[in-house]
Amino acid sequence: MRDRLSVLAIGAHPDDLELLCGGTLAKYARLGHEVTMCHVLNGDLGHFHIPRKELAATRAREAEEAGKLIGARVVNLDISDLGIYPTEETKLKVMDVIRQAKPDIIITHPPNDYMPDHTITSQVVFDASFMASLPQLKSEHEFHPKVTPIYYMDSLAGCDFLPTDYVDVTDTMELKRQMLAKHESQVTWMKEHDHIDFLDFMETQAKFRGYQCGVKYAEGFRRCETYLRNLPVRLLP
Repeated sequence: MRDRLSVLAIGAHPDDLELLCGGTLAKYARLGHEVTMCHVLNGDLGHFHIPRKELAATRAREAEEAGKLIGARVVNLDISDLGIYPTEETKLKVMDVIRQAKPDIIITHPPNDYMPDHTITSQVVFDASFMASLPQLKSEHEFHPKVTPIYYMDSLAGCDFLPTDYVDVTDTMELKRQMLAKHESQVTWMKEHDHIDFLDFMETQAKFRGYQCGVKYAEGFRRCETYLRNLPVRLLP
């Protein structure tokens, strides 16, 4: 792994990154790498009682607070929940995030996760990461002169996801927990809607992945193995 990387993690909703790759992002930050956390949707449907506009503002604030714990730059594209489609407009928005961050690695959802916001985000990121490398496709930011390798983070509960790579997050697990706990509105929503203790859910998944690779806690990833993205180096910490 090179001395200093630009790491771009793109999740569907505020809290997805903290849940599924927060320990790895914290590890990158501790190693001195530059971390950008992008939330494509604003989470405005994730509550029983808080009105959507107020909830979107709350979740944006929670995401900022979580990112501050590791010194990450936080980007919010502010698309309403279930409002993402693989349109040119959406791809261009994500493309500009990529061009601004100029990442060495992109982390996002796997293409087979459990709900459309996740799966469409995955598709949009894949498309936009190629678009970002095209110099004649003009936008607010200069083109990124490479097709960035993508690593897919775990699915929720690890369903239908077999990692090709693991990151030992035992030493950043407490920080991962603190980051996820900042999303108080989502912790409440998961308890009321899905009857899940969200922090325990996160810890159980990390422990399960840890058992798979022989450490206490781990996060699992799968490389996107397409042409131009298979670099002969390890980009994960």
